[in-house]
Amino acid sequence: MDILQEIVSHKHEEIERLCAKKPSLREALLQSETGIIAEFKRRSPSKGWIKEEGRADVIPLAYQQNGAAALSILTDEHYFGGSDDFIRLARKSGVTLPILYKNFVIDEAQLYAAALCGASAVLLIAACLTKAQCKLLMDKAHALGLEVLLEMHAEHELEYADLGPDLCGINNRNLGSFVTDVENSFRLAERLRSICGCTTAAYSTPVLVSESGISDPATVHALRSAGFRGFLIGENFMKTPDPGQALREFISATDNRTNTTV
Repeated sequence: MDILQEIVSHKHEEIERLCAKKPSLREALLQSETGIIAEFKRRSPSKGWIKEEGRADVIPLAYQQNGAAALSILTDEHYFGGSDDFIRLARKSGVTLPILYKNFVIDEAQLYAAALCGASAVLLIAACLTKAQCKLLMDKAHALGLEVLLEMHAEHELEYADLGPDLCGINNRNLGSFVTDVENSFRLAERLRSICGCTTAAYSTPVLVSESGISDPATVHALRSAGFRGFLIGENFMKTPDPGQALREFISATDNRTNTTV
């Protein structure tokens, strides 16, 4: 081969790696005893900086070492102090767990960015998209080897679930007011399972994820009893001096709660 042919051949290999299936968030939650998606979140629009000095090459790996089932990394820069580079840094530090690209995805360009930086799955938010837009982005994500966590907050958004996402999330935080109420997960879980159970999509049984406002191990136990397999927790860990250790202690308390109940 001449040099140009060699370069093009190598580019084909790069594209294959880009579109190859990533570590599965869905399977990680189904196989995990904890189901905790530990989030790297340095800032919040409502509360300001949570951990401005937080390092993406330290905390995500500490989450992995202390029992997380998967990770979520905020990549929005303006409101959350995030960056796509945080996922790259986490991967370089040794993180092999599935990573959720946490952003407000409204264009397929962001999906390419997610795939390029090493994410396993992307968040699509029903409140940000029409159903048709969500379908197009979901199809593109799957073409790039990314899973989709579809986030819903209100009952009228549950119809999006019949698009067949890999995971269905209930956000306990109202994204307009930023008021958080974990009861939202319990209210919508049964209705969501009913909708997803009737779909003709590849996954007829939804993997349910409860997002935001989870700070008590007893809440995780109750949510699991209600059918949830994933629990996205960030601020509760990030506000501590050692997020990895905080995760370990939370998991231990959750295990103790489960054993006591049994």
